[in-house]
Amino acid sequence: MPDSNRRTALLIFITLTLIWGTSFILIKQGLKVFSPDEVGALRVVAASLFLMPLALTRLKELKSSSHYGKLFASGMLGVFIPSFLFATAQTHMESSVAGVLNTLTPIFTMIIGAILFNQRFSATAIAGIVLGFGGAVLLSMSRAGGTIGGVNLYALLIVAACFCYGSNLNLIKFKITDLSALTITSVALLLVGPVAIIYLLGFTDFLSKLTTQPGAWQAFGFVVLLGLMSTAVAMFLFNKLVKVSTPLFASSVTYAIPLVAVLWGVLDHEKLSWGHLAGMITIIAGVYLANRK
Repeated sequence: MPDSNRRTALLIFITLTLIWGTSFILIKQGLKVFSPDEVGALRVVAASLFLMPLALTRLKELKSSSHYGKLFASGMLGVFIPSFLFATAQTHMESSVAGVLNTLTPIFTMIIGAILFNQRFSATAIAGIVLGFGGAVLLSMSRAGGTIGGVNLYALLIVAACFCYGSNLNLIKFKITDLSALTITSVALLLVGPVAIIYLLGFTDFLSKLTTQPGAWQAFGFVVLLGLMSTAVAMFLFNKLVKVSTPLFASSVTYAIPLVAVLWGVLDHEKLSWGHLAGMITIIAGVYLANRK
C-alpha cells in the first residue's frame, strides 16, 4: 500500500471507528419507541433520501445492467439486511455487546475471500485476527461480570449480519472495481431505498407511533442521525477505505468499534473494569498485527 494511501486509510479508519462505535447507542435510543423493523427500515430510508440527489447524478456512470444488479446486492448485503438484524438483536442484548460481536466481520471477510477470490493471508495476519477476536471475547465477558452465561440466540443475528458485511466487502473489492466509492454507496442506497420506504409506510405502525407516542420525535431524530452518519456517510467512507486499502484492513475497523461502544457505556454510567482495559489493549494489538507490513 503506498504511503499516501496508508495515511488516507488510517484517517478513514479512525473516523469510521468513531461513527460506527456510536451507532449501537443510537439504535438503542430508537428502540425505546419504535420496533426493530421500524428502526431498520427508517435507517435505510434516511440514508437513501440523504444521498438521492447525488445518486441521481451518478447513474450515468453505470454502463451495463450488471452494474444495477451488483449495486442492489451491495445495498442489501451492506446496509438493508444488517440494519434489520442489528436492531432485532439489540432488543435482547446491550448495545456495547452488539458492538463487540461486530468484530466477527473480518473472520468472514477472510473466509469468503479465501474461498471465492483465492485470497491468501500471512500467518501474522491470521494471528492478529485471532488475537483481536480474543480481545473481543474478553471485552464481552467483562461486560457480563467475567462469567459465562447461557447462549443468546439473538447473537446469531449479528453473526448473520457480519457474514453479509464480509460478502459485501469482497463484492466491492473484486466485482465492482470500475466504479467510485461514492457511486457505489449512493446508487446502492438509491436502489434499496424504495424497498425500505414501502415496508416502513405500508407494513408497520411507524406513522401512528410518530404522531401519538411520547418521545417518538426524539427517537426519530436518533434513527435519522443513525441513517445519515452511520449508514450514508460511513458507508461512503468504508467503500473508499476498501478502494485504497485491502479488504482485511477495511474490515479490521470492526475491532476498534467496541472501544467506542464501551466508552459510550461508561458515559451512560456503566463501570469500566480491568477486563475492559485488557480487552481494548488486546484488540488494538490484534489490529496492528493483522495489518502490519
